[in-house]
Amino acid sequence: MKEKGIEGGYLQLLKDVSGAFRPGILTALVGVSGAGKTTLMDVLAGRKTGGYIQGSIFVSGYPKNQATFARVSGYCEQNDIHSPNVTVYESLLYSSWLRLSSDVNSRTRKMFIAELMELMELNPIRNALVGLPGVDGLSIEQRKRLTIAVELVANPSIIFLDEPTSGLDARAAAIVMRTVRNTVDTGRTVVCTIHQPSIDIFESFDELILMKMGGQILYAGPLGKQSHKLLEYFGAITSVPKIRNGYNPAAWVLEVTSSMAESQRNIDFAEIYFKSSLYQENQELIRELSTPSSGSKDLFFHTEYTQPFLVQCKACLWKQHWSYWRNPQYNVTRFVTTIVIAAIFGVIFMNKGEKIEKQQDLLNMMGALFAAVVFLGAINQNAVQPIVAVERTVFYRERAAGMYSSLPYALAQLLPRRLFLPTNPPRPPLAIARSRNNRVTLYHDSNKYLHHDFVPADWISVDSCKSFVVLLLYVDECHLLHYVWHDDHVIDTKSTSFSCFSLFLPLPLEFVLGWCYWATPLSWTVYGLLTSQVGKETISFEVPGAGNMTVQWFIKQEFGFEYDFLPIVAAAHIVWFLLFFIIFVCGIKRDPKTPLRASSPISQIRKDRARTLIGSGVRRKHHHHLRNTHHHRHLKHQHRYRFDDARPGTPTQQHHRHHYSIIPISK
Repeated sequence: MKEKGIEGGYLQLLKDVSGAFRPGILTALVGVSGAGKTTLMDVLAGRKTGGYIQGSIFVSGYPKNQATFARVSGYCEQNDIHSPNVTVYESLLYSSWLRLSSDVNSRTRKMFIAELMELMELNPIRNALVGLPGVDGLSIEQRKRLTIAVELVANPSIIFLDEPTSGLDARAAAIVMRTVRNTVDTGRTVVCTIHQPSIDIFESFDELILMKMGGQILYAGPLGKQSHKLLEYFGAITSVPKIRNGYNPAAWVLEVTSSMAESQRNIDFAEIYFKSSLYQENQELIRELSTPSSGSKDLFFHTEYTQPFLVQCKACLWKQHWSYWRNPQYNVTRFVTTIVIAAIFGVIFMNKGEKIEKQQDLLNMMGALFAAVVFLGAINQNAVQPIVAVERTVFYRERAAGMYSSLPYALAQLLPRRLFLPTNPPRPPLAIARSRNNRVTLYHDSNKYLHHDFVPADWISVDSCKSFVVLLLYVDECHLLHYVWHDDHVIDTKSTSFSCFSLFLPLPLEFVLGWCYWATPLSWTVYGLLTSQVGKETISFEVPGAGNMTVQWFIKQEFGFEYDFLPIVAAAHIVWFLLFFIIFVCGIKRDPKTPLRASSPISQIRKDRARTLIGSGVRRKHHHHLRNTHHHRHLKHQHRYRFDDARPGTPTQQHHRHHYSIIPISK
């Protein structure tokens, strides 16, 4: 750590971890809370986002490349994270669209999804919306099965599951574990962290890695029928009490290996394991699988993502379109709220903008414009907040899986709203102002300004054509605030500052005083709206203490607003929008939640004990048996999903023979 310039102490979460994960074998990571189960699996899967990683990671004897590894592995998080407004089938279709090889056509992809839904018992809920956890949609165990299926549809070779039975009752846990068992029977390597399983769930595992507080391994090996191998190992240790008849082996082994039990009996189970013959056998297996097979080549992909950029955009837009269409609460809330606010403003400022005969008439119009813009921004910020929060969490999972780059996702968050242009907030208040003859936001003689080319006239009504784009871009900027900044308190602070520095005050010309005004998007919006309506108006009205003055001259002298400046205002709005969009794209590309990469290999980490191999490689005699057993079975039989070494991520009938060996990490 000191060599890296890191001062002070640090907490080591994993220590001397070693083991092996093999295909067709379901392995459990078991331990008390804080033992490092999830930490170990996060590091192996490349999902660790905090702390420092020391050590080496190898895949098939070659240094691990996370971008490559993410395309041949799946990771099921403990919290089931999915877009709520798509169906179960659409979730699988979307995942397969972006994660299966580009050589897989649509027909094959849908056939594969159908087989997978049968395997995971998802056909009864095929067209059900996923919904939000605890609110609507799928139940907890259905979400868990969907989480597993979303990863399986990418046809991974290795699958990590973080506590798949957490929060489930006995029946739901049994259903989930049955689907996990079906997955293992297809020849995949499956690793599960589990806290304190029941007897039935514990017996469904083939091998066990038992960890204790401090990230040390106490046992790594087979369970045996009714856990007899595990019981024999610990039963041979002096002073360890025998298990009672009918008692849960998982609960028993956690009790006898607890920190309190070690202290009372003066036993170090980690040290006993490191001196055991079981440990030596594991080390022999590790040495065998750490060396690349003769004639093998490192797994490599020529592209960072499975699908090209345009396909990524198409898939992301497809999902966001359905998410938008099936969210009436969001669209109706914005539409109705905007109409109500427009009606309130229309009643309050009844006929105040029809004629400008005195200074107060103009000030009333200006105040109504400013208040309307502020309300529109606030409404849209509050409306989009829960949607952004949910989709951002989904984005973290999908990006870690290597599904797409940042730009397609960012485009998909913005473009679908343009397909629903009639529901956007700027139009209703403008239309109501015209229909009620209130003239609040638009001046009564605005038809003569139609020549101003802000937007095509056939987009919207004559009265609103000059203000529509200004409002629309400002609303989009308010939406982007939630994408650019994660913290709602920061967003509120930014919005408040926008309001403070965009009031109708004489414009400060000096940069030292005026940069705050020009650095506020709301200032440009108010400038554009007011100037487009009355910026060329030559009607005279009485100004107290100054006599008669034209509207054009008054707003120029008092506020510095000039009609000829409107093209720059329009360009500034586009610049603001593009600036926020670029910050959004760059921000999610280099987000702090990006998984850490392993540091350079450190050779002095007790290689005899700290080298950990976890992979899908098996001994040659076992490998030969699996190949002969499954190679010629048809896709529709029980072992119907196989893996092709040449094209990971492509459904085939051939058993996967590529060895993955991972040597992680003391942290």
